[in-house]
Amino acid sequence: MATKRVKKVILLIIGIALAILFLFPIVILLINSFKPLRAIYINVLSLPNSGNFTASNYLDAFERLDFPTSIGNSLLITVCGTLLIGLFSSMAAWVLVRYKSQISSTIFLIFAGAMLIPFQCVMIPLVQLMGKLHMLNRPGLIFMNIGFGCIMSIILLHGFIKNIPIELEEASVIDGCNMVQRFFLVVLPLLKSILVTVSILNVMQLWNDYLLPSLTINRDGSQTLPLKTFLFFGQFVKRWDLATAGLTMCIIPIVIFYIACQKYIVKGVTDGALKG
Repeated sequence: MATKRVKKVILLIIGIALAILFLFPIVILLINSFKPLRAIYINVLSLPNSGNFTASNYLDAFERLDFPTSIGNSLLITVCGTLLIGLFSSMAAWVLVRYKSQISSTIFLIFAGAMLIPFQCVMIPLVQLMGKLHMLNRPGLIFMNIGFGCIMSIILLHGFIKNIPIELEEASVIDGCNMVQRFFLVVLPLLKSILVTVSILNVMQLWNDYLLPSLTINRDGSQTLPLKTFLFFGQFVKRWDLATAGLTMCIIPIVIFYIACQKYIVKGVTDGALKG
């Protein structure tokens, strides 16, 4: 018993230390978002006091970010990309699992191998190709995000679908369901937990992405929040006061989304462990 208690205490201490390590940058970001630029340069770790506390950073950042337009662009790209990735990747993974052949095995290996290719290797030729197709715009960005996001999603869904009893689909066939009905009425509802997990991974990637949008939609009126926040970092002046406030506003939607979906993440991990 004493040994178990010692192990629990050690694990608790390690957990607290890791929590502090991961939360420290976010706390510093939040603290400095309420301080003027001069106070940040004097001591970035100090708490705001009655002499330098200000909430005007958020008002100025809201205006300079053109927040309604920027968050609208981010939401459009993130929501459309995530929904389409979830739909296409689940359909592809289901076909690869249920219709086993040499071709399906080869395709799955190609998807797995594609994860090893860094985006920077295909960045320039991809942008050149999309420019020739006149798709350097928001629909083109969503199309490219689908291609990159489906790779990891298919691999995750592939492993989950293998654990779904095929008898459920065979029973639906006996009841008269065709291929499309089998997928949407039987298989897709069973993928709810893993699809939420996959969606969260894609939402975080698409919402925070800077490189690909900077190459495709870096124009006024089309810029996402990460692109807009970069405007606070000029060649000669860095507005850390506005940047910290802007970045705080950027992460709030992701935090809300994660909290709302947290129970599904835990359920997805638990289901995967039990079925595995």
